[in-house]
Amino acid sequence: MTAEDSTATSNTRRKEVVRQSLSVAVATGLYGVSFGALSVAAGLSTWQTVALSVLLFSGGSQFALVGVVAAGGAGLSAVATSTLLGVRNGLYGLQVSRLLEARGWRRLVAAHLTIDESTAVAVVQPEREMSRTGFWWTGLGVFVGWNFTTFVGAMIGNAIGDPKTYGLDAAAVAAFCALLWPRLGSHEARGVALAAAAIALLLAPHSAAGVPVLAAAAAAVLAGLLPRRSTAP
Repeated sequence: MTAEDSTATSNTRRKEVVRQSLSVAVATGLYGVSFGALSVAAGLSTWQTVALSVLLFSGGSQFALVGVVAAGGAGLSAVATSTLLGVRNGLYGLQVSRLLEARGWRRLVAAHLTIDESTAVAVVQPEREMSRTGFWWTGLGVFVGWNFTTFVGAMIGNAIGDPKTYGLDAAAVAAFCALLWPRLGSHEARGVALAAAAIALLLAPHSAAGVPVLAAAAAAVLAGLLPRRSTAP
């Protein structure tokens, strides 16, 4: 392969990763309308809602906090629940930091952008360079889209009715499924995915927000620690 062919291949791959990143960013960003509307309905002001998205920037943790507030829970309980769900981002950081090798101010920005979507797009790329491209494009794309649509949702409040009517609650889930599906090429991967899903479904009706997610993640961690069968070279 000539240098020109290698460059062309690299550019093609980069465009593919950018398209994937932007697709995830758009799907997740649309979900921000739902958060903005629900947050205002829970009693937060428009600017409190916007500040929460900019500073916390972790969709699951934001919904958990607003959900507790809407249910009449105390502020300490809301923060504790949100923090519990946010633990996963710290686990993501352990893997993402090795891929990015960011330094200085870039490390701080990367930490803020380490969310479900940016991590998912980064880790599915086989090349380290494409992992970095996927992380930054997804992270920044989601940040811009999420905060813009959060503001829109907060402004229109309950005028749109139940956000689930428009399928906004399923947009992020659909994006995750699209990223996960190509990774389930082995019996082991499918087994781990099914076990994690079963654990989350069983715990969801009986536990606080965030617990099913962490428990499902623990299943994947446990599977990774189990000895693997040796295979012939």
